[in-house]
Amino acid sequence: MIYKFCAKTDTGRARSNNEDSVAVEESTRLAVLADGMGGYNAGEVASGMATAFIKLELSRWLNEVGDTARPKEVRRAMEICVDSANLSIFNAANANAHYSGMGTTLVVAVFRDDTLVLGHVGDSRCYRMRAGKLEQISRDHSLLQEQMDAGLVTPEQALYSNIRNLVTRALGVEEVVMLEVNEYPVELGDIYLMCSDGLSDMVQDPAIAKIVRADGSLEHKAQMLIDLANDNGGRDNISVLMVEVHEAAEKRGLIARLLGK
Repeated sequence: MIYKFCAKTDTGRARSNNEDSVAVEESTRLAVLADGMGGYNAGEVASGMATAFIKLELSRWLNEVGDTARPKEVRRAMEICVDSANLSIFNAANANAHYSGMGTTLVVAVFRDDTLVLGHVGDSRCYRMRAGKLEQISRDHSLLQEQMDAGLVTPEQALYSNIRNLVTRALGVEEVVMLEVNEYPVELGDIYLMCSDGLSDMVQDPAIAKIVRADGSLEHKAQMLIDLANDNGGRDNISVLMVEVHEAAEKRGLIARLLGK
């Protein structure tokens, strides 16, 4: 399988700085997205620390082990890297008064052959488009999600809730963080969309699906998603990281390769 990556981030219409951060390491098929929070520019610091640390350490390990690592070993390596990133952010927050209380959400994905190892903390999301159907495969760590799970709020009511952005987990807020990690089978033609809540709060899932389903490059689709979030108000930073799964060239026929299909 061939994996194509595209990452874009935008300040939005209401903010003066961008507290989101995205990172991609194509050689190891690693993608990281974080949405920071905190006073001053602390959110920007937290998200930047998270993506930089995880990209460096996890991609280094993935390069060392090559294609021999099994998903459960990738999962454990991911947990170790996130634990270390969390502690680094926590210590920085406690050492500098300007960074007090900073934290960040996180989505980290590693694609290994036909398996996705996905970890997340907070309410940044990962969607999967398969056979024309968009599905959110991550589950928000938020107070609103807990209320929905308890049957206190309907999905329709959730769209207009005033607690949409209250997360129940974040990196850097406590000395220990619980990373949720899951494995998913990958199929040819899949498109994965990782995003901050600057997209998911401003654009409803059916509109996201319409853009992801449409023809065009990942770059074009990512920009369309950002533009739509801004058109709808752009009240937060907007980050989009997309991954598309293609068939390896040697698996295709000669005529198809010559035609570039």
